[in-house]
Amino acid sequence: MSEQARRRPPKPHRRPKKDPVRMLAFEVLRAVDERDAYANLVLPPLLRKAREKEGFEARDAALATELVYGTLRRQGTYDAIIAACVDRPLREVDPPVLDVLSLGAHQLLGTRIPPHAAVSATVELARVVLGEGRAKFVNAVLRKITRQDLDAWLAEVAPPYEKDAEDHLAVMHSHPRWVVSALWDALGGGRAGIEELLEADNERPEVTLVARPGRVTVDELAEAAETEPGRWSPYALRLADGGEPGAIEAVRDGRAGVQDEGSQLVAIALANAPLDGPDTRWLDGCAGPGGKAALLGALAAERGAALLASEKQPHRARLVERALAGNPGPYQVIAADGTRPPWREGAFDRVLVDVPCSGLGALRRRPEARWRRRPEDLDGFAPLQRGLLTEALRAVRVGGVVGYATCSPHLAETRVVVDDVLKRLGGAELIDARPLFPGVERLGDGPDVQLWPHLHGTDAMYLALIRRTA
Repeated sequence: MSEQARRRPPKPHRRPKKDPVRMLAFEVLRAVDERDAYANLVLPPLLRKAREKEGFEARDAALATELVYGTLRRQGTYDAIIAACVDRPLREVDPPVLDVLSLGAHQLLGTRIPPHAAVSATVELARVVLGEGRAKFVNAVLRKITRQDLDAWLAEVAPPYEKDAEDHLAVMHSHPRWVVSALWDALGGGRAGIEELLEADNERPEVTLVARPGRVTVDELAEAAETEPGRWSPYALRLADGGEPGAIEAVRDGRAGVQDEGSQLVAIALANAPLDGPDTRWLDGCAGPGGKAALLGALAAERGAALLASEKQPHRARLVERALAGNPGPYQVIAADGTRPPWREGAFDRVLVDVPCSGLGALRRRPEARWRRRPEDLDGFAPLQRGLLTEALRAVRVGGVVGYATCSPHLAETRVVVDDVLKRLGGAELIDARPLFPGVERLGDGPDVQLWPHLHGTDAMYLALIRRTA
């Protein structure tokens, strides 16, 4: 080394530059991993804070949202690709490092961000949140990922369909193998259908509004925001991409709400199911967080009926109260356990039980649920689902109707539950729900209804309508 080189002062240590968008996305991923949080609950308040303190613009919020949801939806695929680029099992990679790598993989393989910019920005994020040493590891892995595009990586890391169909689909479409198997069973076989469904689960869902009858009309709601008509529900409007529901006055004051069309259709179908006798007392037995209860309450008010909305968890009961506040007809909200109800037998004409479930029907909205759920979780839900349906059938009078609903297409949470309870109780019969979904196509053989993201553009809501006969 020359004397001049020895005398040259060392380069000052460069402080890493914080990127607010990627920092926010990383913060959400850590909350999902560390606290079992849901991104759709964590992300909105962070975005509001960033708009106020960081000066986030609409494009910043859009990029942060895409980074979070895109990474979560494609996590299984990215894990397989990252595993091919590291020299250790993924379980030995620290979770924060893996989150940064997944964010980088999504930018490289799932967005139009130029590769050099994606690598540079992700490595800079790593310097901020992980330190210089692990940032070098992130840089090395991401540069390996840049060798080829997503299709080429999938051809390398996914097993051939002919050798292992379920594992192939799991890697290609980023779902756990057991979820692929369960959804395939519910669909009834066929490669095209399951691939369409899995791909639909990875698409960004539309934001759908509901105009609550008697409180705001669809036309009035359409004048307040850029929307398109819903596909199926007469009360639905689809918000234009990038639209903010909270900016709409009718949503803020509860006259309208954000509600998937599948959820709307379930409430409407129960409200319109044919009855023998009076129609004045309605029950929502699992009312939290209140979307279906608010629509049912509005529909009940149009007919002079009263709604009792019951929710076991007090904090969720408060959400129901908020959703129903201002309802034009009589209603009451209580905190009660639907498996040990305080009401007398035969007290109601219509009863809805939208039971707690695995949530496999809403993977577009809660993509992290696919990685969080386990097959054994269904065993925990089973007694509760049967108990709630049993008590719902006792709560309805002879001639009245019960709607059993889940946001899951898993057969163990839908038809198996209904069949088991009907066989054990007797005195009840399934009625054909399909005519109560007017205009909706491809509803299967009935008498129950299963909606699908790839066929109907809704969450995979299930509904069985049951009339009490004795």
